[in-house]
Amino acid sequence: MNHIQSNKLFIACCLALTVTAMTFAIRAAILTQLSQDFALTDTELGWVNAMAFLGFPVATVIGGLLYNTLGAKKLLVVAFIGHVIGLALTINAVGFWSLIISSFCIGFANGAVEAGCNPLVVQLYKNNKTTMLNRFHVWFPGGIVIGACVAMGMSHLALSWQSQIAIMFIPTGIYGYLIVRHTFPRTQTVQAATVVNVKSLLSPLFIFMAFCMSLTAVTELGTQQWIERILGASGASPMAIMAMVTGLMAVGRYFAGPLVHALNATGVLLVSAIFATLGIFLMSVASGVEVYIAAFFFALGVTYFWPTMLGFVAEKLPQTGAIGLSLMGGIGMLSVSIWSPVIGNWIDLSREYALQRNLSAAQAELIAGQTTLGYLMIFPCVLIFAFSILLAYQRKNNNFEQNEDVA
Repeated sequence: MNHIQSNKLFIACCLALTVTAMTFAIRAAILTQLSQDFALTDTELGWVNAMAFLGFPVATVIGGLLYNTLGAKKLLVVAFIGHVIGLALTINAVGFWSLIISSFCIGFANGAVEAGCNPLVVQLYKNNKTTMLNRFHVWFPGGIVIGACVAMGMSHLALSWQSQIAIMFIPTGIYGYLIVRHTFPRTQTVQAATVVNVKSLLSPLFIFMAFCMSLTAVTELGTQQWIERILGASGASPMAIMAMVTGLMAVGRYFAGPLVHALNATGVLLVSAIFATLGIFLMSVASGVEVYIAAFFFALGVTYFWPTMLGFVAEKLPQTGAIGLSLMGGIGMLSVSIWSPVIGNWIDLSREYALQRNLSAAQAELIAGQTTLGYLMIFPCVLIFAFSILLAYQRKNNNFEQNEDVA
């Protein structure tokens, strides 16, 4: 496949990921409205969020196992259908359980996008894997910026949350058209390779990275998905913070190549964990304008987590194939799914404790958010320790070191 055709497919993948990100951003923006319209507690909202993140790993595991047989195009068609069904069901939701089902459908579609696109990008750009995975994943934060801006604009116009969901049919239709129109490269692996891929998942290094992926995902996505509830009483605009954070992430990922070359993937991950810890800590004690400064450090921390974790596996554990990439993404989202109700419960309990101390409702909301951020800080703290061990091991075993991507 020539360079022009590869770039066209890359653009289609980026649009599909943009839709995935918009579902994430707009869902985060409408949590308070859902809580009011359907009388949901934060714990119940946590279960609604959990279904979106649970659908993702289900799709990535199934998609990863079937990638060698189905190929990227069929997986992306499944993603398109899932997005259409999920968005339609969300708009017509009548309560808790209908939101659960619709969120799962959207999550499944999002997972199918990752299952199809990540190995496709690796196949299209064999000599530039980590850099191009970072550039592909520009459109997750990029899509969140778009979604956050759309949500703020439509809320300012007093448009309903159903309208905010419906607007996503436009980019969904565009990426669906591009997928059907373009020819995809033939999958170069055979069915026997799937057995080798699955056996390779038992590698101690892969298991270690999967554990780290579960923590990086909660650090990044767990914090951002609850940003409206956590920072709503901080004196800063949660959606403006989300747009700022994800905008910085998009720029950082686009220019990731030189940084990966300078520090190598493990060094990037360690520095990211340090900045993420600092950012969450600062947000947990900040208010007003200070929250924006704290969010800047948080953005520096989470920018490279997801794509660099995938790039590490593609470079260091290529024998895991498409299933390795899909499973890594699935583990990350499954972790967020598991922790989402817990995060919601942290908010509920912290608010209740604050109200028992006769604090005002506004003060209780602020304390609930700051306390929850304090709990979330534990995840990147563990990552600092884990990535330090990995970097020490990497330096001790020179044969472990392989050529890194350069832009």
